[in-house]
Amino acid sequence: MSIPDSEETLTTAPVILDPQHWVANHADYLFSYAITRINEEEQAQDLVQETFLAALQRIHKFEGRSSERTWLTAILKNKVIDVYRKKSSGLGKNITSLDTEQQDQDFFDPYDGHWKKSHCPEPFGIDTNDPLMNKELKSILQKCIQKLPALWLSVFTMKHMDEESTELICEELRVTPSNFWVIIHRAKLNLRACLQKNWI
Repeated sequence: MSIPDSEETLTTAPVILDPQHWVANHADYLFSYAITRINEEEQAQDLVQETFLAALQRIHKFEGRSSERTWLTAILKNKVIDVYRKKSSGLGKNITSLDTEQQDQDFFDPYDGHWKKSHCPEPFGIDTNDPLMNKELKSILQKCIQKLPALWLSVFTMKHMDEESTELICEELRVTPSNFWVIIHRAKLNLRACLQKNWI
């Protein structure tokens, strides 16, 4: 009888896919993921359906090292990025001038990208532990995010919702690193103005 090595001992049983129950088990979650990123109900539904179809076609490639939901979400995530890429195609050029870039730098610390104290958003003056207030704030923030131009929305969502790396975002959306930071700064300025107008 052979003794398993330490790696074999720690390995858990591979996940087995259950396509017959994908819709019941994951459709609502995947739709919620998609709708918060593209805010178009019909397109979000289409993306979820496309995700299930793509998963069926790639079912032989599933290695069982992640959960079924994680694997399906990864497929959907790539489809959302495809939507971003199409929407933002051609919008990455000439998005800034030296004057506006300098104006953006006035608001943010050039070393860490955070707000300078003099331009930091005003406190909301709300109890952050109040679930009702948090729900309303989240709803307003979501509406403000959806008002961003397509390229800004794509960059901001990938950076702050999906926590993708700057390198990956620049590569996927075909923007330069300098344009990336200008977009992030302007998106923050825009969201601050929107929140201060609609919330404070």
